[in-house]
Amino acid sequence: MPIPEPHEEEFGKTGDARLMWRLARYLAPYKRYVLAALVLTVMGAPLAVAGPTLVSAAVDLYIVPDPSRPPSGFTLLVKQGAEQLGFGGDARSGIGFIAVVYLIAQLAAALIAYAELALMQRMGQFIMYDLRNEVFAHLHRLPMSYFDRHPVGRLMTRLTSDVEALNEMLTSAAVSIIGDAALILYIVVWMFYANWRLTLVTFSILPLLVALTVWFRRRSRQAYRRSRNCVANINSFLQEHVTGMSVVQLFNHEERELENFKALAADNRRANLDTAFYHAVLYPAVEIIAAGGIALIIWYGGGQVIQGLATLGTVVAFVQLVEMFYEPVGAVSEKYNIWQSAMAATERVFGVLAEPAAAEQPARRRHAVETCGRIEFRNVWFAYRDQDWVLKDVSFVIEPGERVAFVGHTGAGKTTLVSLLLRFYDVQRGQILLDGVDLQELGLEELRSNFAVVPQDGFLFSRDISGNIRLGNGKITDAQLREAARKVNADGFIERLSAGYASELRERGSGLSVGQKQLISLARALAFEPRILIMDEASSSIDAETEALLHGAVERSMQGRTSIIIAHRLSTVRSVDKIIVMHRGEIREVGAHEDLLRRRGLYWMLYRLNNSNGGNELS
Repeated sequence: MPIPEPHEEEFGKTGDARLMWRLARYLAPYKRYVLAALVLTVMGAPLAVAGPTLVSAAVDLYIVPDPSRPPSGFTLLVKQGAEQLGFGGDARSGIGFIAVVYLIAQLAAALIAYAELALMQRMGQFIMYDLRNEVFAHLHRLPMSYFDRHPVGRLMTRLTSDVEALNEMLTSAAVSIIGDAALILYIVVWMFYANWRLTLVTFSILPLLVALTVWFRRRSRQAYRRSRNCVANINSFLQEHVTGMSVVQLFNHEERELENFKALAADNRRANLDTAFYHAVLYPAVEIIAAGGIALIIWYGGGQVIQGLATLGTVVAFVQLVEMFYEPVGAVSEKYNIWQSAMAATERVFGVLAEPAAAEQPARRRHAVETCGRIEFRNVWFAYRDQDWVLKDVSFVIEPGERVAFVGHTGAGKTTLVSLLLRFYDVQRGQILLDGVDLQELGLEELRSNFAVVPQDGFLFSRDISGNIRLGNGKITDAQLREAARKVNADGFIERLSAGYASELRERGSGLSVGQKQLISLARALAFEPRILIMDEASSSIDAETEALLHGAVERSMQGRTSIIIAHRLSTVRSVDKIIVMHRGEIREVGAHEDLLRRRGLYWMLYRLNNSNGGNELS
């Protein structure tokens, strides 16, 4: 089933005006581009209208002249211009003059259109750059609970196709709509000036056009919203299944997943067919209305020509101008496609930006002068959802330099402790203190700079090995980087690679073994020289031989710093100062390894189970 988009109804009710007002903020830094484009648009519109008026002058002056009706208005200006330039002697030279002026006007209009398009494309690229940077930066500030609710593929859609839809609207739809409005204004003014009666008759069918436009807007908006949602669902599905392709193939699940994808693709097809239907209805309907307007011109204007109340050139110009009038109106279907797609995309992008950032910097921030590494949990309660408590009244103290291990079955709450300590989530009840300061009184950067974490699944980026260890921290020298790798015994396999520390890694470290990736993660943690080291089941994915290599390095790494170990393998925690045993979100036992074994309690049972499994992880 497709996942409903957050904020969809909220944004749908606010309307386009609010969205456009927010978009205007991104236009502000590039207002010179907007002003230049508007000036060019205003200049280009009269050049486009000049074509039919020149044709009208050619008909009335030289092709079918009426001696009883002296030229006036624009026709008189054309005649005077031709005579002053020596082209008014005969009909052939006069027609030639008008043809040259017509060609010059069209060339000028084309040059203006080119300059306008180039300006808007340049502006659009800058706006996309700004918007993508803002969304990407905001994603880094969101709490982990947001990423628990939103698939990665959907967030990628926000940064790619949704932002691209906004660019298309800003560069092709927004200014062209203004240009079309200016063109229509010039057309209406000229038509009323030339023959107001014929103009009123021609526009008597405009209420039909207004009604059609209103119908199209109301019916198509929801279809475009569904279409954007379907694209996000497909991207999310693809990202998840490409990442988990080995699992799909291992369990022979290809056909079932294909059926699931077909269902998503069918939803997308239906949504796009709906948008195509409205597009297909609007354009022919506008054509029919335009044909009705031309028919009225032929009927009423032709009668006026017969009665001598209008010239043939005026009627010819009216026919051309009406076609020009309805052309941008007819193209509104295409522009509205762009507009509605952009509005749906804008809802999604602003929905991400509307999400509150995690743990904003406090207004009156307290600084720990020098971190000693003392950690205290005071009566901490935490639940990921509602009252489904993962931690229940947890209290403990870790003294500076102390090595503490947390053990327990899966789901006991061990990893949650680390997430709370790093403020990926905030507690619902109780306090967590670092050197006596509540974590919520510390800025996130200040807080997390004291920690280094070696997770169970070490994540590697698509960059070289040195970049993965350093992570952009220029303070880490090459010597420190290599020393960190040497301490965890990673230097051996790294130096055997073709480019050594400059070897480029593929996505998620593809091509390296699980143990090698974990060694690089350990080297990264040590290179940052943290005051507090957290190892979250760091050895669970490493074979016994690699673990033996790591054991000494880890022991050396923990010297002189507060260390927290989350472990399933109890063999890795024998030498720590204190073991905290957790069960169902509560602390059941606290003590050293030998002391806990003598108690013959929960730790003793876990230890026996661990040994009966041959030292494998607890389940």
